[in-house]
Amino acid sequence: MTNEHTPEQVRERVDDLYRTESRRIFATLIRLLGDFDLAEDALHEAFRVAMEQWPGDGVPANPRAWLVSTGRFKAIDALRRRARFDTSLDEVAERLDHDTSMTIEQGDEDIADDRLRLIFTCCHPALPPEARVALTLREVCGLTTEAIAHAFLTNPPTLAKRIVRAKAKIREAHLPYEVPSRAELPERLDTVLQVIYLVFNEGYSASSGETLTRPDLSGEALRLGQLLVELLPEPEAMGLLALMLLHEARRAARTSPEGDLILLEDQDRSLWNQEQIAEGTALVERAWSLGQFGPYTLQAAIAALHSAAPTVAATDWAQIVGLYDLLVQVTPSPVVEINRAVAVAMRDGPAAGLTLIDAILGRGDLTAYHLAHSARGELCRQLGRTVEARASYQQALALAQQEPERRFLERRLANLSD
Repeated sequence: MTNEHTPEQVRERVDDLYRTESRRIFATLIRLLGDFDLAEDALHEAFRVAMEQWPGDGVPANPRAWLVSTGRFKAIDALRRRARFDTSLDEVAERLDHDTSMTIEQGDEDIADDRLRLIFTCCHPALPPEARVALTLREVCGLTTEAIAHAFLTNPPTLAKRIVRAKAKIREAHLPYEVPSRAELPERLDTVLQVIYLVFNEGYSASSGETLTRPDLSGEALRLGQLLVELLPEPEAMGLLALMLLHEARRAARTSPEGDLILLEDQDRSLWNQEQIAEGTALVERAWSLGQFGPYTLQAAIAALHSAAPTVAATDWAQIVGLYDLLVQVTPSPVVEINRAVAVAMRDGPAAGLTLIDAILGRGDLTAYHLAHSARGELCRQLGRTVEARASYQQALALAQQEPERRFLERRLANLSD
């Protein structure tokens, strides 16, 4: 114990530990106690005791281990008190107390394993997709239920019930709190990456509402992506982090001071964050060197080419189309086909791109996707086909849910009328 701290300094130290270590400690307590709610209560009990004892006793030499140990013993004591009313809990308390595998003194590698276990548990494919997102933001990132509900336009009671049901599913189905085996990893990792990317996309381009972006959510996704790459440096984890960094680098240039949408070709590229671009590009190269080209790595490679170009005209559109060709093979999707069609239009001219978009829409794919109609309207405008451009922009406007995009489409329609 160290005794040189004043009570005020100890309080600051405890607050700092909560900010920096609480989610790590929580992950370890889940492993030790096998229950989310029990671990949450144990976490708060441990910090409460620290606030009471450390001003007099001093800060322990290893505060993280002290907090884990204290939290665990407080949880066992609580179970024993409750066992007076439910005898089955006494057996649980005894098992937790005597389980010799539950070591408290952990190295950084053990703590990392606990955090990785927590991510995979929260993103287990047995849970509904919306529950995976809510549980990950709540338990891994430590966001409040209110903050998550606000971000996804859900009322807090509904979101709280979603989290409670997810925890019950984990408990009742005995979903393993572990990192998947190498054989299981590709499928399970894909689910984790989908959750992180969904959180990022909601922050980078909100699905609806008054603002184009939610920096708080994209920031959480970036932190999750960085954590995952640190803990599990798989090529697609690197590819996803690279993709998010390269997109995030353009945030400052994507909207005007009034909050209006600015297209890629009109963005002030001097506003792009070069540090994030360098980090993202290095990750693309690292993932690419491993010879596995998954969808996130391919999308990141496309984003890196955009980021490297001084202008739209100087962009290597031929290479971008080639990467989209690969992406269509790896992840067949009409949305990817639309993006490829836009790249083809940049390489070969608007007529070539329009032919591809019309074929996609003609199949009945993406008829409710506003960006497909917006892209068609833009190519028709470039070709001077004003009547078709107006119809496509109007269709896009009818489908758009985001106010900045609606204002953009309204401006496009007004310019057609000039």
